Amino acid sequence: MPPRWSRIPDRKDADYRQLDDRMTFATHVALFAAANSGMWFFRILQKADWSWSVWVTGAWASVLVAHAIYIFAIADYSEPVVATSQPKGFKPKEKPSKSPKR
Repeated sequence: MPPRWSRIPDRKDADYRQLDDRMTFATHVALFAAANSGMWFFRILQKADWSWSVWVTGAWASVLVAHAIYIFAIADYSEPVVATSQPKGFKPKEKPSKSPKR
């Protein structure tokens, strides 16, 4: 059952940011598990000499551990995020005023 949020979702809300970060981490773990189990399944099934699979798993696991350390130890959800009032990006072109035809 998906999590329910009782308020309007807003990234300025610390509880929402924490839940969103943890759900993103859970997706990262699921993708890691699916990709690596598939890779190792076919490596063992085909008796392939894929020396790169060890490096892929190790590097991805390191990134996953760093992500976990950030989410569970470093991230500070106590202060709200200050949103800028000005939109980012390019200013839309203004339409030229129509001049009377002669």
